[in-house]
Amino acid sequence: MHRQLTERRLILASHNSGKLVEMRELMHPYGVEIVSASELGLPEPDETGLTFKENAEIKALASATSAGLPALSDDSGLCVDALGGDPGIYSARWAGDTKDFGAAMRKIEDLLQQAGAKTPQQRKAHFVSALTLAWPDGHCETFEGMVYGSIVSPPRGNLGFGYDACFLPDEHSRSFGEMTSHEKHGLPRDGGQGLSHRARAFQMLEKACLTGLK
Repeated sequence: MHRQLTERRLILASHNSGKLVEMRELMHPYGVEIVSASELGLPEPDETGLTFKENAEIKALASATSAGLPALSDDSGLCVDALGGDPGIYSARWAGDTKDFGAAMRKIEDLLQQAGAKTPQQRKAHFVSALTLAWPDGHCETFEGMVYGSIVSPPRGNLGFGYDACFLPDEHSRSFGEMTSHEKHGLPRDGGQGLSHRARAFQMLEKACLTGLK
């Protein structure tokens, strides 16, 4: 049995403002106040895990134990097939301390060109999101969602964040960077498709852990 969230205040174990906006939109129907780790002045723990799941749990547990409240963490990244799955769990690090994702996307494109990956089939990629809900007692619930697509160049659109502008989801004609937040992660309950990796992971978490809030 999955543990149910009953508290109405939740920490988002992230210093990423884009993730904060998305998670507040996803959690809004449940009347849960979400405050970010950065707003509480909580430090960012070292992400020493070797998988998205491990890093999500490290971050969620660090915030939950520090603040004494349940914490939700997302560890996500872009995995490019022709690059052996890179940047993967190091997606944020490829953007450097200044979070320059434009430079990170240029790096991906340079490496794809070096690999001779020019057709959409050769440029396949997928986003992964591991969502962990952790409690101060150390209990964790983790769910992983994925969305498949390909890398486009030059990047298209400025509506998203991170690597959104270079990712074209399968069976769509616009990149994540060209989609509104509703198009990207709106859930079926709101007339959306639940398209993004984070939306897909959230739907699993919602079904398993949030029914007690209704």
